[in-house]
Amino acid sequence: MAKEQGPEESPSNMTQEKKRGKGMASGSIPKLVPGQALCTFITILLLLLGVTALTLWLVYRPHKPQFKVVGASIYDFNTTTPQVISTTMQFTVVTRNPNKRLSIYYDRLSVFVSYKDQAITPQVMLPPLFHEKHSTVVVSPVVGGGTVPVSVEVANGLMMDEAYGVVGLRLVLMGRLRWKAGPIRTGHYGAYVKCDILMGLKRGYVGQVPLLGSPECKVDI
Repeated sequence: MAKEQGPEESPSNMTQEKKRGKGMASGSIPKLVPGQALCTFITILLLLLGVTALTLWLVYRPHKPQFKVVGASIYDFNTTTPQVISTTMQFTVVTRNPNKRLSIYYDRLSVFVSYKDQAITPQVMLPPLFHEKHSTVVVSPVVGGGTVPVSVEVANGLMMDEAYGVVGLRLVLMGRLRWKAGPIRTGHYGAYVKCDILMGLKRGYVGQVPLLGSPECKVDI
């Protein structure tokens, strides 16, 4: 018996099937344009760098150093000349680095004393200071040593406070600092430290004076 044969596919139908097969194969694996591949690589790289930077910041997040005035001595405090003051003082300042993983470098440090937001001593430069991790350093700068012109309000206020026996002053430290973690050092940051102190001081007294009030200094980075 002769076998029944189905209808033969025409050459045009076979060609269309091949084209559809090729289209499906090429559509399953999209090709990236070189520009798109570069953009994808840069995006992934930036994401990885961002995650790494965030992780390092969370681990080594720097905390501000802490300052406190714990002692003061007066060697000269002359307010007898109108609108001119000459004084020499020495302060004992305790500074603490609260960071357990970061050291601190200070440079270009200067210090002066102000009264009612007006300087009453010249700025004195301090040597560079290195602060180990989680450590405490004591500095004792001598401030003054020259005459400074002041306003009438400041001169009169100082004379009245001195006559009363209580003088409120502000010790100001300015400079730059860097944090260090292993071989990595940050850029420079400006540091501004304000220490408001209240001293017991009588006219003509020379030597160590009692601190009636000396809260922790305010530190701006």
